[in-house]
Amino acid sequence: MEHISAERLAEIGMEEYKKIESKIADGSLTVKDRRDIPLQVMPTGEPHVRARQMSEVALGYTKEQAIVEANRCLQCKNQPCVSGCPVNVHIPEFIAHVAKGDFKAAVDEIKMTNLLPAICGRVCPQEKQCQGMCTVGKMYKSAEKAVSIGRLERFVADYERENNLTTTPKVAASTGKKVAVIGSGPAGLTVAADCRRAGHDVTVFEAFHKAGGVMVYGIPEFRLPKDIVAKEVENLKNMGVKFEMNFLVGRTSSVQQILSEKGFDAAFVGTGAGLPKFFGIPGENYIGVFSANEYLTRANLMKAYEKGKADTPFYEAETVVVCGGGNVAMDAARMALRLGAEKVYVVYRRTRTEMPARKEEVDHAEEEGVEFRFLENPVEILGNAEDGRVNGIRALSYELGEPDASGRRKPVEIKGSEHDIPCDAVIVALGNNSNPLIPRTTPEISVDNKGHITVDENQATSMTKVWAGGDIVLGAATVILAMGEGRKAAASINEYLAK
Repeated sequence: MEHISAERLAEIGMEEYKKIESKIADGSLTVKDRRDIPLQVMPTGEPHVRARQMSEVALGYTKEQAIVEANRCLQCKNQPCVSGCPVNVHIPEFIAHVAKGDFKAAVDEIKMTNLLPAICGRVCPQEKQCQGMCTVGKMYKSAEKAVSIGRLERFVADYERENNLTTTPKVAASTGKKVAVIGSGPAGLTVAADCRRAGHDVTVFEAFHKAGGVMVYGIPEFRLPKDIVAKEVENLKNMGVKFEMNFLVGRTSSVQQILSEKGFDAAFVGTGAGLPKFFGIPGENYIGVFSANEYLTRANLMKAYEKGKADTPFYEAETVVVCGGGNVAMDAARMALRLGAEKVYVVYRRTRTEMPARKEEVDHAEEEGVEFRFLENPVEILGNAEDGRVNGIRALSYELGEPDASGRRKPVEIKGSEHDIPCDAVIVALGNNSNPLIPRTTPEISVDNKGHITVDENQATSMTKVWAGGDIVLGAATVILAMGEGRKAAASINEYLAK
């Protein structure tokens, strides 16, 4: 699709706003009027310019675009979008406020159930959740044409922050009880907020030097600016939540010690899925082969792109091959361009249709110049024996067979199709396993055969006083699913501590 400038999209939004302005004012917009309002396209930076910049790609709606988009909502009585949201945001209510131009009321409505709207509005897969259930989307037979719930959520959260309207959530009177939150990712921050609101003394223990978990080390700046995450953490500090950084539970102290020696009454484990998966093929130990985790952490958390200033270097490469088809693979491929690669390939053993990555992320990657090599997969990583550096991959070609257990058509190898792809860096983005440290050092906590902590319907583990949620339970999932688990866990912790 041809790129449309932010300025032109703003003009289009203003034109549409003027068409319906009087009807918004007198409340006379009919269902037919709402159906005739065109979807407001999210403005983005010019592809070939942004591909070399770390600044955010999506630029956000103007006020007029937001109001126009909100008035596409049919305000369904059965509210199917709410059932699609893991934290049950009051979606029709917040959109109704946006439709009238009352943006502060809209963000206040969201924050009744979700304290991280600026983050969720940017990175949640709305097309598979709230927008996937939207009546407007079903009318057009496409979640991509549903009411843009995530974009509106982002808009009102940004409006609040940029206009200094953020208020600190109210905290109940002190209960004298102490809650330890292990990990400061989306699940941990959600638990910290909900337990603190209930009046408990909350301390978050984080292994890294910055809070935010995957939101700071995994998701790139061009998708989620880090100052937004920092401001959300600051809001928790203003509520009275304490943070202990560079504290690796399982090494610095065990879960048992936190409960006994440090005197905490309950603990929540939200340490995520930080153990990268590899192919197990020859050559994965060559210099220049990275897990997507390491590659993105060096760039996102440690700012390797700041040459001469960063504490960690990045690996300079002209041609990069990224293996995988999820959002992390898209992040790694797009980051490689921003770190100076001239050519970036994404190698994926199925087709575009089967890719688990968000369509928007795939489209953005392609616009920026990433090349997709579908129906291919590496069987060996090639390297120079003299210096130990990668210089290519050997891949097989595939064709699609019958659907497998995931419902996607299974890739079937084509015999004799081996071929080489020259490159000087390989990034493996096959997903992650759950962080194994706490289960290994805390035998009282049961795990399944994949290393995920097992919990009951209230997120309670097999160990007394300990709850868990997010990727350590689910495996690699989404920010909003982790937050949903955090909300359940916090409710259970608060109930337990009230006894």
